[in-house]
Amino acid sequence: MKPLEGITVLDFSQFLSGPSATLRLADLGAEVIKIERPGGDIARTMYVSDCKIGNDSTLFHAINRNKSGISIDLKQKENLKKIEKLVQKADVAVFNFRPGVAEKLGLSYENLKEWNPRIIYGKISGYGEKGPWKSKPGQDLLAQSLSGVTWLNGNAENAPTPLGLSLADMFAGQHLVQGILAALIKREKTGEGVCISVNLMESILDIQFEMFTAYLNNGHKTPQRSRVNNANAYIGAPYGIYETKEGYLALAMASIVVLGRLLECKALEKYENPVEWATKRDEIKAILKEHLKTQTADYWLEILEANDIWCAKVMNWEELFATEGFKTLDMIQTIKKDDEPVFETTRCPIRIDGIKYFCDRPAPEVGEDNKLLL
Repeated sequence: MKPLEGITVLDFSQFLSGPSATLRLADLGAEVIKIERPGGDIARTMYVSDCKIGNDSTLFHAINRNKSGISIDLKQKENLKKIEKLVQKADVAVFNFRPGVAEKLGLSYENLKEWNPRIIYGKISGYGEKGPWKSKPGQDLLAQSLSGVTWLNGNAENAPTPLGLSLADMFAGQHLVQGILAALIKREKTGEGVCISVNLMESILDIQFEMFTAYLNNGHKTPQRSRVNNANAYIGAPYGIYETKEGYLALAMASIVVLGRLLECKALEKYENPVEWATKRDEIKAILKEHLKTQTADYWLEILEANDIWCAKVMNWEELFATEGFKTLDMIQTIKKDDEPVFETTRCPIRIDGIKYFCDRPAPEVGEDNKLLL
């Protein structure tokens, strides 16, 4: 039995943040009903590549698997009664509309609470519901750009560099999941539902807690990206990814003197004071950058791993998928419909008592379950 079996979730959200939250709830056993407008979620046509699965984008399929689906025009007042009936039987409702939209549709927390006092109402916005940013579009790249995180990536001479994943969306979704799970526990004690709110901006600020804590307590000194192989604006040498004669090598924290000895790089052995590994970070990394090009990544790995140096080969997806380490994780699942494969994707990364959770169904077609649920 999955831990959330018996919990029903109404997913009014679209794009990535809300659906990623309800995906995780579905993976853990909740029955998730995706509620779309008659034309379908916009994410059905948001392509992250030129690949389609059926008539929809891979993005839509990746985050809406394991859900049933209905389509209904929420702007038509007569449909509100149908939604009310669904809410009365539900445990959770999830929204990621702009502030004020749910209220205009008659789907405010207050309304849903009247229909079902036990409902847990989860909502995601871009920047919260107050202040001058409340009406800004809640889009991941824009949230990253406002948050300061783009100044932590790339080398010092590079322009601000966004993260290569929609982390504001993804973390907001996972923060909402945490809030919903806490609310379910609280409801067991009180018998009442609650309203959970998160937003993209606070989520991407939260994941910078290490950097902000340093900044707030060191006199507001702005973090300086390394000019050479930057991987963290606050961590000293050798932290970074380096080109070798063949392939790339990642080096985490290590004694520069020990590295110099193991790599047979005498130029590093003079940096005996650990303070210099930070104050002379770029100087040290420049030496490493040139020296590591003299041999292959595999050559250096054999030496460094044997001496318990934190390092790794930098792999692309093709290389990753071929490794025994990746195969052992069993992270890829084949989603089927009527026993026929539809597409492949990752599985839920959470194991409970060693049990891995896989998906029972692909993303729904537009209105696929209207007859059953409406």
